[in-house]
Amino acid sequence: MSRVAVATGAGSGIGRASAQALLGAGYRVALVGRREAALAETAARHPNALVVPADVSDPQQVDTVFDRVVTEWGRVDVLFNNAGVFPVAAAVDELPLDEWNRALAVNLTAVMLCSAAAVRVMKAQSPQGGRIINNGSISAHAPRPLSPAYTATKHAVTGLTKSIDLDGRPFGITCGQIDIGNAATDLTQSIGITEGALQANGSRLVEPKFSVQHAAKAVMLMAELPPNATVNSLTITASGMPYVGRG
Repeated sequence: MSRVAVATGAGSGIGRASAQALLGAGYRVALVGRREAALAETAARHPNALVVPADVSDPQQVDTVFDRVVTEWGRVDVLFNNAGVFPVAAAVDELPLDEWNRALAVNLTAVMLCSAAAVRVMKAQSPQGGRIINNGSISAHAPRPLSPAYTATKHAVTGLTKSIDLDGRPFGITCGQIDIGNAATDLTQSIGITEGALQANGSRLVEPKFSVQHAAKAVMLMAELPPNATVNSLTITASGMPYVGRG
């Protein structure tokens, strides 16, 4: 029987490409996100796709997602925590509190909520276990200018990832993080990658980017490993982007 995956933020970008790669590999995939129409586009009427609109920062909606997946398919083998937002660009003294809270809710709390729900299922199912993949960012290692909220949440995801992986060991549950730099998505477009992104020295630079399909291949590498192997941390970037040596 095919394995079951849940992908958040599946309506566009890396989430869409990864969900479609999972479907192509024979997984049954729950497509989770706020925009039902976008999720339906990702599903493209695939028989193994389940469209589940939800706000993953809402604990009740998250529980409903996983209840529905278990009702439909009986288990969860892979969770890809991909949903994320990039708040308004601002230094910490100018950052609106609502933008800080929005970043925390989507980039961090949602990862915790979905991971908690997945772990509960993975502990209870037979055979026990599963894999969680968290989409971090290269900002988990080095920030962009004017990104305190985004950077803080992505650093926090790293700690959460390690903690989940540690606590999951007795139950056959692994948790790893993929840090992606400059995949061609609406999110990277929003910070000016194509027109010229702000650099640490105050200049602007048109940065290299790469296809989301390659990011999806990296996610699949992590997802497809056997239970006795895991990728704790994987970084994939556009060749030549200003990451190594940033700042």
